[in-house]
Amino acid sequence: MPARIPTTKPTDLGTEIALIQEAFTLSNLNGKGRYTQLCEQWLEKFLPTGSKGKAFVLSFDTYVSTVNSFVLRGAVPVFVGLDSRTMNIDARLIEDAITCKTRVIIPVHYGGIAADMNLIMSLARRHGLLVVEDAAMACTSLYKGRMLGTIGHIGCISFQEKKNFTAGGQGGALLVNDPSLNDRAKIVYEHGTNRGQVDRYQWLDLGINATLSELQAAFLCAQLQAADTINASRLHLWQKYYSALRPLVEMGYLMLPTTHPQFMPLHLSPMGLATGRFNGDDHGTTMAVAQILLLQLFVGSGNVGGGAKARH
Repeated sequence: MPARIPTTKPTDLGTEIALIQEAFTLSNLNGKGRYTQLCEQWLEKFLPTGSKGKAFVLSFDTYVSTVNSFVLRGAVPVFVGLDSRTMNIDARLIEDAITCKTRVIIPVHYGGIAADMNLIMSLARRHGLLVVEDAAMACTSLYKGRMLGTIGHIGCISFQEKKNFTAGGQGGALLVNDPSLNDRAKIVYEHGTNRGQVDRYQWLDLGINATLSELQAAFLCAQLQAADTINASRLHLWQKYYSALRPLVEMGYLMLPTTHPQFMPLHLSPMGLATGRFNGDDHGTTMAVAQILLLQLFVGSGNVGGGAKARH
């Protein structure tokens, strides 16, 4: 069998080990220690934030984690089509999918490219809906001068190993941009308790165990400190691909969309068919997803892989 060519590898700067070794000396591997605080401070500096039977609207061009979070709580996913210019959710199709049960709009900024947040926020205000930005792949990406993940009521960022910055495998951040949600977010983060706020804490709400270990936080901290360098390297590689493929675009052999899905559309997946529905016509977006060609893109210590995607 021919050797499998990886499309991505975890970002590796060579500086992470030193911080991990230091984390070992601090006698706190559980999390919420020095390196967790440093990561939180970086996010606060560079990304300033200001029930059952319910429905939520999102593009099918996303990973299952986005949908699972809501379906597990009894919500019904309503999928709408993609904008062919960006391969993100087509904000013009959202309003037609809104019903009396809709509570949330979830724009996915796939590949770091922004959805039409002006229109989405306008729709949310008009219908009294929350906006949860899936900015998993968009940490430090901008929309009209604002960081993605800081525009909606809630923003979600991923530090999984394929993202620009990784926590050594899995991890993420929740950006709370609506002050009215701050207190509950802290309780959910503390397993549903008010731990740290009172001497004798209580279980108050449904919570989650989402603590990043200090070893992971140390790994992530090294990468956040080099965020500009990592982004510049990835952009340089993208530009090389773009320049090399441009002649094929001009000859009509390729299309270079602004952003690009790489998995089975959720509305065609077994769980998507069982738990949700697609609103309106497909408009050819399923075909567009099937035509994606995924190319390499990763940054490593002493070596660099290439990257972009093309549609053929």
